[in-house]
Amino acid sequence: MNKNTNKPLLRRTAAAAALVAAAACTLFAHRNDFGLGRNMEIAVNMMRTLSQEYVDPIDPDKLMEGAAAGMVADLDPYTEFIPESGMQRFELLTTGKYGGIGSLIRQKEDYVRIAQPYEGSPADRAGLKIGDRIVAIDGEDAAGFTTEQVSDRLKGEPGSRVRVTVRGLDGAERTATIVRERIAIPGVPYVGWAAEGIGYIRHSDFTEGCSEELRAAIERLRAEGELKGLVLDYRSNGGGIMQEAVKILSMFVPKGTEVVTTEGRTEASLQRYATASEPVLPDLPLAVLVNGNSASASEIVAGALQDLDRAVLVGQRTYGKGLVQSTRPLGYNALLKLTTAKYRIPSGRCIQAVDYSRSQEGEVRAVPDSLIGEFATRGGRKVYDGGGIMPDIRTEPQYVSRFAATLYALGFIEDFCDDWMRRRGDEPIDLRTFTISDADYADFVAFMRDKEVPYESDTRRALKALRKAAESDRFADLQQTVERLESEVEDDTQANLATYRKEIAEAIDNDLVLRRGYVRGVIGRSLAGDGELQRAAELLRDTAEYRRILAEQDTERK
Repeated sequence: MNKNTNKPLLRRTAAAAALVAAAACTLFAHRNDFGLGRNMEIAVNMMRTLSQEYVDPIDPDKLMEGAAAGMVADLDPYTEFIPESGMQRFELLTTGKYGGIGSLIRQKEDYVRIAQPYEGSPADRAGLKIGDRIVAIDGEDAAGFTTEQVSDRLKGEPGSRVRVTVRGLDGAERTATIVRERIAIPGVPYVGWAAEGIGYIRHSDFTEGCSEELRAAIERLRAEGELKGLVLDYRSNGGGIMQEAVKILSMFVPKGTEVVTTEGRTEASLQRYATASEPVLPDLPLAVLVNGNSASASEIVAGALQDLDRAVLVGQRTYGKGLVQSTRPLGYNALLKLTTAKYRIPSGRCIQAVDYSRSQEGEVRAVPDSLIGEFATRGGRKVYDGGGIMPDIRTEPQYVSRFAATLYALGFIEDFCDDWMRRRGDEPIDLRTFTISDADYADFVAFMRDKEVPYESDTRRALKALRKAAESDRFADLQQTVERLESEVEDDTQANLATYRKEIAEAIDNDLVLRRGYVRGVIGRSLAGDGELQRAAELLRDTAEYRRILAEQDTERK
């Protein structure tokens, strides 16, 4: 190989190595840390050797980017290096906004398809539908494009135009010229009524401005009728911006109430956050729905309302993320998002469930019972730290069967719904009560007759493991018993279609309602059958029971 081929590469690597070496010397001088200086030198030598001797040419920029990402890999999962290429994703996560046409997309076979146009978005107004294949963008054939390639072409500056050619479920092609807009993914996808006088708000994330969306939702309910109670749904809300949580709490508790504090290694990390405005609903009975995927800012809202005896929590123990992240610029449009503090809610508890400080020993652990502390709400009820937030009314989580989830993941439910829309898409349906008929489900069973489903029930897995162990231990009688049990387990696709009919039919119903009524329609349809929501609504109408729960101690802790 020509030795001159890699000269520019080596010059860039040498420059990068020199910068790393300089940083090593600076840190070494300040800290007098031999181990640190030694490892920095090793890293420089490793970069030089890889760049000069690896079998294929290596981009030193990628090496340095990988080194930066690796530097935080052994810390907590929320600390991460964000290069310039990841800034668009980071902005979407924090603001919920981007420039584009407003649609989710998915890959299927040779084409990317429309998975869900956002209601009222440019894609929606242009008539793009779920299942449409994107066959060309600005005249360029899109066959074989990945979702990333299509996304890059559909996104752009608000006000710019893009021509999108799609092939619908009916096989007809049409081209739409779409003006890109600033797309804002709603943080509050649904507002409505759970029961007479009981409002319901689904809050899905804590992106920038979500508190104003919640305030608008409250005002809408108040304008529509007498509001006697309100259910806030934070199930599976992974959190986001902490300041938005403080603004939301301002709507329900007195001005000047301290709702969260943060504390870390530095003096600057010690911050106290109090509500800054008069509440709009200071006395309205509140219930908050939570589950194991309620985390971070949603735990601040739910936990603060519990600590202040301001709301009854219904559901399951929350995730337990009590860590605060901050961003620091690194230059060249790169950021470091790092954990800088832990937060504490009004009772003084931190609900962080996992001790990431042990990661340097090669593992992380849940906070042990011996370190879990007892705290008290404003009214004296006992609450605990170290493991998420325990709701006041605990319910059992509802799981979807793995078989139904497998059918959905493999696209069989979607394919069936595409065919249903081709045949019956013009039929009017009631979004709140729609369900497929027995004949429709029989059609789905027939549709699945020649489909391979790589699914094995937990029961059959357990029997298979037991049979293998019995063979190894030479327990002949047990082997025969297991073989007999295996023969009795109906675990083929057709049998499972009967066993899990309710869950599969529900998935089909939701897919078809989504195509007519968007996410709002799917959520609205689910309210009547949502046991946790109905439990919360019933409680809010029972004023005496509501007050009892907020005043009396539930001594059970799970």
